[in-house]
Amino acid sequence: MAQAGRRWQRSLFPWLRDFGFRQCKSDPCVFTMTRVVNKVEQRVTLGCYVDDLFTLYSHDGTGSLYGDFVHALTLRWNVEDEGPVSDLLNVDISVDESCIIVRQEKYISHLVATYLPQGVPLSFQKTRAPASESLPKMVEDALASKPTRTIAPDVLSSYQSLVGALLYCSTQTRPDVAFAVGMLCRAMSCPTPELLEAARRVL
Repeated sequence: MAQAGRRWQRSLFPWLRDFGFRQCKSDPCVFTMTRVVNKVEQRVTLGCYVDDLFTLYSHDGTGSLYGDFVHALTLRWNVEDEGPVSDLLNVDISVDESCIIVRQEKYISHLVATYLPQGVPLSFQKTRAPASESLPKMVEDALASKPTRTIAPDVLSSYQSLVGALLYCSTQTRPDVAFAVGMLCRAMSCPTPELLEAARRVL
């Protein structure tokens, strides 16, 4: 079962290329295809994650590029169309008439419940800034003291888990915390209790 995803890709990816998709060089799990149908350029972009396919298309319906692709795909494999996407990899997605909105409210709420089970401290609510001005110095001190300091296993585990989750948020939907998270990432191997508290403040 551990190799199921790889075996699926070995079957799917050549089929997609034979169908006419171009595989992205920077991300081999992304495919694009453009075709002129009835004098109109149509485009389909496909993202593959294990056994899930995420599809963006410019036109749909019978005779469209997307319609032809779905028809051919269902003839080749037993696939299920789950309809318009609402979430993908802990990112909530909604669409209105003018834009696509991505957020991670549920994911972040789960992190809060895990790492701040008593609720958000009042000290964190006094300011909307994700970190204090002293954060770079805290990270610098943690790195400098690493050779002579014993790092508590529970602090290390909690810090790495939380900062890793914050990094995912900062790269997907919350660029406003990217600087603070980037600083915290520098101390992944040598956190202090103060840096763990700083990570909780970012959360």
